[in-house]
This record gives sequence, structure tokens and C-alpha cells, in this order.
Amino acid sequence: MKARVVVTLKSGVLDPQGKAIEGALASLGVPGVASVRQGKVFDIEMAAGDKAAAEAALKQACEKLLANTVVENYRVEIAG
Repeated sequence: MKARVVVTLKSGVLDPQGKAIEGALASLGVPGVASVRQGKVFDIEMAAGDKAAAEAALKQACEKLLANTVVENYRVEIAG
């Protein structure tokens, strides 16, 4: 079973890397970019066939390792 975990900064948290990317895009002449927020994406293959169990395990992984829940939000997506 394939899953994707998307981790993003909470709104209101400063994002210096996003600002640097925003500036770089402007200097490259990419038009129309108003702002950039960066995040992380984890593509994970789960051995479990039970969707609910896989989602619960991934949420636990986010809480313990993949996301800093003080400043980041996460979303778990299970394919299929």
C-alpha cells in the first residue's frame, strides 16, 4: 500500500527557506509568484493491507518523527 505524508509549516510560522526560494524565482524571471512556503513530502510504501491501520501507524510516525507538531502540520494520504 502506498502512502504520502505532506508536512507544511503552520500559518504564522516564519519560513526563511520559502522566502529565499521566492527571491530566487523572482531573480530567474518567473512571473506571478506572490509567495512561497516550503514543506516536506514523504512517499512511503506500507506492508499492511489494512488502510485504517496504515493511516494510524503513519500518524504515529508523524507525531514521533516526521513532523515537528509545534510548528508544522501534516497530512496523510493513502492511495487506493
